[in-house]
Amino acid sequence: MQPPETVPSEDETQGKGFVSDYLLYLLAAASEAASAQFHAHVRTHGLRVPEWRVLAWLHDRDGAMITRLARISLIEQSRLTRIIIQMEERGLVIRKGDTRDRRRVRVHLTDKGRQIAEQLVTDARAHETALLAQLEGGDGARLKPALAALLARLDPDGQTRGEPDA
Repeated sequence: MQPPETVPSEDETQGKGFVSDYLLYLLAAASEAASAQFHAHVRTHGLRVPEWRVLAWLHDRDGAMITRLARISLIEQSRLTRIIIQMEERGLVIRKGDTRDRRRVRVHLTDKGRQIAEQLVTDARAHETALLAQLEGGDGARLKPALAALLARLDPDGQTRGEPDA
């Protein structure tokens, strides 16, 4: 009986292809793979990913405007507005008028929302620690600052970063 043939991988026959070595693909694919694990956990708590992102942001900066929450949640503002309304109906958040400008609406955690956010933030930190531990040679300690620096250069006005609301 002959041993099974091993088929060389594309990388072995042609070197690294463009996509497999392209920064944007690597960032997106790594994010998708790492996020998928945690997002499955989020769903076990009855939340959708944008809801988790809202709760996580409000955990640190309660009273954010929907425009900021939409950027952090990585979805379009009108879609997030509908999600915020649903979250309010479920008792996770409450919308209140801004004390300085009543035309603005700010979103705040309820006690129920804060409890869920605190648990999931703790879980997210543990997930992140385990994820970074998979990187060798101190790469984990360098990865976050490198990505934060790249984002700061690409987004100097803080439109997609964690800058406070005006």
